[in-house]
Amino acid sequence: MRFLTFILSFAACFFGASCREQINQADGQKMSNNKTVTANQAANNSTPSTSNSIPVYSYDVVNTFKHDSKAFTQGLFFYNGLMYESVGREGKSDLRRVKLENGDVEKRRKVDSDYFAEGATILNGKIFQLTWQSNICFVYDANSFEPIERLNYNGEGWGLTNDGTNLIMTDGSHQIKFVDPANFRVLRTVNVFNNGKPQIHLNELEYVKGELWANIWHSEDPNILGNANYIARIDPKDGKILGWIDLGGISPDDANRDPENTLNGIAYDAATDRIFVTGKQWKKLFEIKLKLKA
Repeated sequence: MRFLTFILSFAACFFGASCREQINQADGQKMSNNKTVTANQAANNSTPSTSNSIPVYSYDVVNTFKHDSKAFTQGLFFYNGLMYESVGREGKSDLRRVKLENGDVEKRRKVDSDYFAEGATILNGKIFQLTWQSNICFVYDANSFEPIERLNYNGEGWGLTNDGTNLIMTDGSHQIKFVDPANFRVLRTVNVFNNGKPQIHLNELEYVKGELWANIWHSEDPNILGNANYIARIDPKDGKILGWIDLGGISPDDANRDPENTLNGIAYDAATDRIFVTGKQWKKLFEIKLKLKA
């Protein structure tokens, strides 16, 4: 009987450990549970937004452009007529400037193989590029891509954008941090809730007409959101969710893609009021127009 009890106890421990080992994986690698724990603790101290009255938007595809199907897109932004992309994964990370019309890479800077590049943005003639777990932001000259400096931060780096004054970043949790571009000091933090629960996995960001638009990593997971290819429209003042963008079916050519090749990449061309989206190792980049979902 003791032997049977031992066997059952061992099996329970083994399978329990195996399950714990399969928790949230960030871009193909394991994430810590700490974000979810922190998010749940913060829920007790912040005012949640409710999802009942949040509008949902659909889209029309205006134009389709070529996208490098080997580019594991972690950051995307549009500046002076050209697309900029931060590509991730160790040994494959880089920063590139791309011609929108044909997808040709006009300029590229490789990132050292020790680093996993994440979100990127341009501010005051500099490009800022996050790393996933290395706590380093690379700063480059926006024109030449020559390195200027490295800035340090605590926690993981996921998405990055700016509001014209400060950098704005995500770390995979429900928090959005506003950061001083001179020294990466956190100036303030807003928490994002959906129907009373922390909206974790906030990923790549874009600042669009005074709103923050955020990809949600693996939004199809019912434990995350339960809706595939969703983007959140967020009020940067208080983290309130202003709307959802449903991009379901946006890339039928990639229907059988690797599960990690998720929607990730929002770029806004303020000069012509154009919105672009793509995903990790997607074959195409799309210009879209939003419409209220019926």
